[in-house]
Order: sequence, then C-alpha cells, then structure tokens
Amino acid sequence: MIKAIITDIEGTTSSLSFVKEVLFPYARANISDYVRVHRGEPQLDLLFKAICDEVGEELGIESIIAQLIQWIDEDKKVTSLKSLQGLIWEAGYKKGDFKGHVYLDAVENLKAWKAKGLDLYIYSSGSVYAQKLLFEHTEYGDLTPLFSGYFDTNIGGKKESSSYEKIAAQLAIPSKELLFLSDIKEELVAAKVAGFQTIWLTRDDVSDLQAEPLQVSSFDFIDLKI
Repeated sequence: MIKAIITDIEGTTSSLSFVKEVLFPYARANISDYVRVHRGEPQLDLLFKAICDEVGEELGIESIIAQLIQWIDEDKKVTSLKSLQGLIWEAGYKKGDFKGHVYLDAVENLKAWKAKGLDLYIYSSGSVYAQKLLFEHTEYGDLTPLFSGYFDTNIGGKKESSSYEKIAAQLAIPSKELLFLSDIKEELVAAKVAGFQTIWLTRDDVSDLQAEPLQVSSFDFIDLKI
C-alpha cells in the first residue's frame, strides 16, 4: 500500500520545454547582471565560495560568471548553480515574466491524492528553492500547500540508489510503501533498487505496456493499487 508519493518535475509534473526553453535561457540571460548587482550580499558570498570550492581555486567575479555560464551550457547539475538559478527565477516570477508550468492532469491528481491523505513530495535536480517557486507561481495558483517536503541534489544524485534510501529514512516510511514518479528510466531503476515502487511518465511518447518500469502517458493512468 502506498503511503507517500515522491515526484520528479521536469517531464513529469511539468513540461521539459518550460524548463529548457523558458527557465534555463532566462537564467543564462540574466546571470551576469544578477551576480554583479547582488555581489557582496551574504547569500551570494556563500554561493561564490561554493563555486570556488567546486572548481578548486579562488575565482574573481568575471571568472565566476564565466564558470556559471559554462555550467549552464553544459547542463551541469551543480548545486551552487542550481541555487543561483533559483534566485534569478524568483525575480522573474515576481516580475510576472513567466508562470510555472504544471500539467493539468498532474494538478488534478495531486489534489485528489492529497485529499485522500497521501503525503506528497518533490525530488528534483533543481534546488528546493526553485521547486517551491515553480509550484507557487502556476496558472492554477499556489500549489505548494499540496507538498509535505522537497528534496534536491543535496541529498544525492537522482541516479544513485543511496539517495532514495536517504529519502525513505528521512520520511520514516518503508521503501515499499513509497512511489516515485519520473520520466527518466535511470532514476526509476535507482529508486527500484532502493525498494521504491516506480512509474515511468512518458508524456508525449507512446507508452509501452510491457516496459519495466510501468509506463503511463499521464497522471490520469496511475493506479495506486500497485
């Protein structure tokens, strides 16, 4: 019996195009100005230190900006970059430059599962801060009350089974009673190794009913009696 559901964001609750064609380009276009304007603030200083620690040397402001842009272009899952992107996206959401995209089927089913007493969590490579921003500023309003917690790469990589073991331990729920939803097979395999139940969201692709993990094209086809 499922006690809680942990879901990915990109390609699962939200379109990949929103992240890749709206959020990432927005952060890249604004990162230089944001860093220069906010340098000296405690939060930025901590991120700068983390960036220098990541590359193993002290960097000046221009080198930090160049490194950040390089990581964006290489789609690196660097925690300090993800944190900074979250701050930039916050500014964009507040200015009304865009709204967080969430599929309607995800919204409706997440609300229904919450109403049935299931705890809902997010696990994404984007920072917890960025996750909350996306769900707070959707065309369906603020969806953050649906979620009991959030996980990002601070707990570990999404393709590592140990990350899911840590999540289960933090939630104090047996792994077999946790369901993980994602569009990435390698993530689902890692969760399965940790004892999770898993479902593969294929979205625009045709679902293979014989595939492992189980494939569905939307949240509407998820049967929690698994």
